[in-house]
Amino acid sequence: MNTSELNKLTPCRIIIFGAGSVGCYVGARLLSAGANVTFVGRPRMRETLQQHPLLATDYQGFKFETRLQPNQYQTDAACAANADLVLVTVKSAATETAGLQLAEFIRPGTAVISLQNGISNSARLEKAIPDAQILAGMIAFNVLHQHPGHFHHGTEGHLMATRHPSLNSALPWFTKAGLPLQLRDDMVSVMWSKLLLNLNNPVNALSGVPLLEQLSQRNYRRCLAMAQDETLALLKAARIPIVKLTGLPMPLIPTIMRLPDWIFARLAKTMLAIDPVARSSMWEDLEAGRATEIDWINGEVIKLAHALGRDAPVNQHLTRLIHDCEQQRRNWTADELLSELS
Repeated sequence: MNTSELNKLTPCRIIIFGAGSVGCYVGARLLSAGANVTFVGRPRMRETLQQHPLLATDYQGFKFETRLQPNQYQTDAACAANADLVLVTVKSAATETAGLQLAEFIRPGTAVISLQNGISNSARLEKAIPDAQILAGMIAFNVLHQHPGHFHHGTEGHLMATRHPSLNSALPWFTKAGLPLQLRDDMVSVMWSKLLLNLNNPVNALSGVPLLEQLSQRNYRRCLAMAQDETLALLKAARIPIVKLTGLPMPLIPTIMRLPDWIFARLAKTMLAIDPVARSSMWEDLEAGRATEIDWINGEVIKLAHALGRDAPVNQHLTRLIHDCEQQRRNWTADELLSELS
């Protein structure tokens, strides 16, 4: 985008609703481009950002730091009344609550993108805010809250959303921010394809180590491959196509996960860039003593299996182990977890 094009950007008022790690990072990137962004989230995060600057970094060297103005981080949905675009980044369990809060203020036809884990959140938002233009979205990279106010994008990935003309004024701002919003007509396939990768979230959370360290150990990868194989078989039975989100075809990923470490290390470089500090959001939730999104990741696989009259024992087992860890934290070695799932 050249200087002339940047000067012609259409003003766009963007609300980040549920501004935790993902929301604060995406919002910071948009602020770095000069976009009009207001964050809505918990009082705890507002207090953090009153005491500390908002800092966004990524694995490629991006860095942006700013002090938010007092009215830039709010704790209720009233500011959504003037929004041109709302990005919903709340945890999946809070989707209905977020929808009801927004429905009170949002103007009919306002574009609302669900940038959440799982498959069903956009449909759940549509029920709560029937007058808005609800669009499925996906954020395909990991964001870690490293220090107070510091949010780090640690893995390769893109932003995607359902193609719709209501997004036209916002698209140049994402491009200027270095986070281009890719528009798709196949978001169901995109979301299921991302979920195949997100099946590593519980494995990483149970391991207790960074993603790169966890993925360097074959038995952890074998656990992931079991969950992915089970999911791929269900998607095939349901006739849900998957799309390529990494450097390698998605159906090959379980096979690659099972390869010896030295071969995997070479092939992994073509799949996904990960920096050494990256961890899953599920690990972060367990460490903070919060409920995880396991029911909207592996739980989506279980629901699909039941809809087909089948079971998903590996994903069910991982779901139970994460719920156990929500009650009493435990780290599993690669050998222990593989033995438990086998």
